[in-house]
Amino acid sequence: MNFKAQMSVLVQLALIDNKLSNIEKRYVYALGKANGIPERELDAMFDELMGSKKLVLPDLGLLSEDEKFEYLYNIVQLMKVDKRVYLSEIRFCQKLATKLGYKASVVSELSSGIFSDPDVTGDRDHLKAMIQKHKTT
Repeated sequence: MNFKAQMSVLVQLALIDNKLSNIEKRYVYALGKANGIPERELDAMFDELMGSKKLVLPDLGLLSEDEKFEYLYNIVQLMKVDKRVYLSEIRFCQKLATKLGYKASVVSELSSGIFSDPDVTGDRDHLKAMIQKHKTT
């Protein structure tokens, strides 16, 4: 999986409401660090996408089911991490879910099983099974 592409999607979501919270930025940095992407590269993504209204999603057609789940899990986690969910964030997540081959309704279903605190993880196997009924492809 091209994790840099996924990080770009997460940066776009973090900036979509024009209110980048420190907790959102720390979450993106933590994911980047866990996947070998230095903060300076993430800062460049933030700078490049700051104020941009253009939604740029990578080609998602060749992702495995596990990779699609990771995309969905990470975007929903980021959407909830600052404990404020904006309509623009929900729509962004729904658009990405649709591109991943799921109905937009998967976002609310997944959101109910993902906690706003990244240190508290839900049962990932249960969440993976739960989203299967939302597949369109």
